[in-house]
Amino acid sequence: MSEAVLGSSRPLAEYAARHFLWSAQGGVATITLNRPERKNPLTFDSYAELRDLFRALAHASDIKVVVVTGAGGNFCSGGDVHEIIGPLTKMAMPELLQFTRMTGDLVKAMRHCRQPVIAAVDGICAGAGAIIAMAADLRLATPMAKTAFLFTRVGLAGCDMGACALLPRIIGQGRAAELLYTGRSFSAEEGERWGFFNRVVSPAALLPETQALAQTLAEGPTFAHGMTKNQMHVEWDMGVDEAIEAEAQAQAICMQTQDFHRAFHAFAAKQKPRFEGN
Repeated sequence: MSEAVLGSSRPLAEYAARHFLWSAQGGVATITLNRPERKNPLTFDSYAELRDLFRALAHASDIKVVVVTGAGGNFCSGGDVHEIIGPLTKMAMPELLQFTRMTGDLVKAMRHCRQPVIAAVDGICAGAGAIIAMAADLRLATPMAKTAFLFTRVGLAGCDMGACALLPRIIGQGRAAELLYTGRSFSAEEGERWGFFNRVVSPAALLPETQALAQTLAEGPTFAHGMTKNQMHVEWDMGVDEAIEAEAQAQAICMQTQDFHRAFHAFAAKQKPRFEGN
C-alpha cells in the first residue's frame, strides 16, 4: 500500500500488512514481526512498510495504542544479514545514505505518531530490533530477553537510528556509552534495573500483560495521551521555563476537550469517567 493511501485520514484497523502481522481490537493494534525461523529480521521492504504505517498512524481515527512484538520467542534480530547487510556492502554512498535515512525515518515516525507504543520483548532483541524497542514509549520483557546495540561488532558506529540521542535519556549517559561502545547484550534484569524495561514478566504473561496495559491506555483520554507523548518528545530541546510555558499551552488545549468535562461530571457523580478521545 502506498504512502499516499496510508497517509490519508481513515481507519486503519483493517489494514492489510504485507511484511509482518497486523491485528487490531478495542483500539489496540498489534504489530508482530513474523519471520520466526530467522528470529524476525528486518528487510528493506519491512523497514519501509513499518515507516509508512507509523506515519499513517498519526492520522488513524481508530487506533489508540500500538503494541510491537515478535513471533516464535524472539523480538527481532536486526537487519537480515543476507537481504540487507550483504547488499549494503555493494552500495555507493548515495544509496547507503538513502538506506540509513529510511531506517532513521522509522524511529521518527514512531516518535511522532500520537499513539503510545509498547514493545513486548522476548528472546533476541538486537541491532535494529533494539532500536525499535528503544523507540517505543514503554517496554515489557521476559527473563529470556537479550538486548544488544551491536553495531560496533559489525564495524559500524553505535550512533544508529538515534541511539546516541535516545538511549542516554532512557538509561543514562554512562550506561548507554558502555552498551554502544561494546555492543554487548544486557539481560532483562539489567534492563529493568536501568529503566530500559518497565516490567519483566513470564513468557506466558508477556503478551497478555502488554495487551492489558495497552487496553488501559486505550480506554483513557487518548487525546491527552497524544499531547503527553508530543510534549515528552519536544521538551528534550527546551529549557525549563520554555517547557513550563509549552505545558501550560498543551494543558489549556486539553481543558477544552469533552474528555476533561466528562471526567469532571463523573467525579462529581462519584462515577468512573468514560473517555472517548475528544
